[in-house]
This record gives sequence, C-alpha cells and structure tokens, in this order.
Amino acid sequence: MCGYIRAIPTQTKFIILMHPKEFKKTKNGTGRLTHLSLPNSELYVDDDFSNHNAVNALIDNPDHLCYVLYPGKNSLNLNTQKIEAGEKRIVIFIIDSTWPCSVKMLRVSKNLQQLPKVSFTHSKCSQFMIKEQPKEFCLSTIESTLSVLELLHKQGIEDIETEKFEKFLTPFTSMVKYQIDCASHSENHSVRFKPRREEG
Repeated sequence: MCGYIRAIPTQTKFIILMHPKEFKKTKNGTGRLTHLSLPNSELYVDDDFSNHNAVNALIDNPDHLCYVLYPGKNSLNLNTQKIEAGEKRIVIFIIDSTWPCSVKMLRVSKNLQQLPKVSFTHSKCSQFMIKEQPKEFCLSTIESTLSVLELLHKQGIEDIETEKFEKFLTPFTSMVKYQIDCASHSENHSVRFKPRREEG
C-alpha cells in the first residue's frame, strides 16, 4: 500500500500509540498507514505507556500542548471549540486499538489519563467494510485522523490543500478493496486436490 501514500506535512505532531495486538495482526493496519502518511508523527507499540520514555518526554516538554484523542464529557470538541495553543506546539496522541483495548490502555497509562481529551462529532460512516465497527459512528484510526486534520484546517491551525485531503485515505481504501478482491477470489476459485495414487 506504500505506493498509494501521499504524505501531508503538518504543524501538529501526531503520536500513534499502537496496541501490541494491532502490531502483531498486520503490518498495513490503519495506524501504520496513518503514521506513514504524516511525516510529523511517531509510532510506539505498548499497552501501558506510563513509563514510556519517549511518550513522557513529549508530555513533559514545556513547549508542547498535549491532548489524547478520545471522546468524553469533558473532551474539547473540535467542531465547536478551538485549541488555543499560543506559541506551543500541539501534540495529539491517537490510540490505535479496538475499543475495549483502548479503554484499558487509557486506564492503565497514568500519563495519558492525565492529559486533556480532544474529540469531534461527525456524520460519516466508516469505509472499513472488511471490519465490523462496534457503533455506526466509529471510524478507523486513519479516518479519525482525517477528521481531526479537516477540523484543524478549518480552525486555521493547519493549512492543507484540498487535494491532499482527498488523497489521504487512498492507501486505506486501496487496502480495503484489495482484501475484498482477495476474499472474493478465494470464494470463487476453490482449489481441489486429487489424492495421489500409491505405486506398486
């Protein structure tokens, strides 16, 4: 899928926190595709980031304004609220995992738990047709990141060309199409093996 990636430079720094199960399952998951599509991003794999040196260094940096992308009553909604960063660099942590695992990751990662949350509302339906979402409004990591980028652009925090927005999901949609085609091919071309005759 790397050939479909069209990188988007951003002022905002994105940190993809991938659960080990996601890392083991596939090497072209949406978290990895998100990381490859954003030059100003980092990707770390763990289930508890409490003592993760790189993550803590980002959080403790006085020049950073850190958020974790996660819904909640006290979450800053990008649709109606603007991030006031001043001279600080915005850093957004994105948890790449299933919903049950992400709840646990946030609960055990004490450093992430203390961060303010940022979220968004939308009317999109996920294009992740090969994977059942727990709710209609649930999006994959790369789809969620696109929504955040669009809202940051609307707020004037980012300056991204429309064409780049349109191509951001290309590696994701290409991956989904490829897997659907493979599944269809397997169903329509079952292989039959004839037993080998023993000699003698």
